[in-house]
Amino acid sequence: MDWRRCLQDGQDFREADLSGAVLRDASFSRAKLAGAKLAGVEGPDVRFTSADLTGADLSGAVLRGADFTRATLRDASLAGADLRQARFFRADLRGANLQGAELGAADLSGAMLGGALWVDGQRRCAAASVGACERE
Repeated sequence: MDWRRCLQDGQDFREADLSGAVLRDASFSRAKLAGAKLAGVEGPDVRFTSADLTGADLSGAVLRGADFTRATLRDASLAGADLRQARFFRADLRGANLQGAELGAADLSGAMLGGALWVDGQRRCAAASVGACERE
């Protein structure tokens, strides 16, 4: 599926299987993607601003420069995802799996990380972690 530069703002994709889709420069602002399968998507510069990605599977996705500002990613899997230069300003990543994810130059300002499995696969972020993964 090739949705490059498509506008999907506010659309309902709950539980949808979008695995392997091309989402480069697409916009999913305020979209409902809870439980969606987005494993292996190619989505550099995709916008998920204020989207609900609760429990979504984004494992192995290429999301360099993606915008997750104020997005909900509770219990989502971002394992092995390329998140370099992604923006997670005030995003909710509580309980998310970040094992093996690449976060180089990612903006985690204000991101809630409590209970998230950190990139090393060993450490869980303390419940009060905001903006950085603090040890419990």
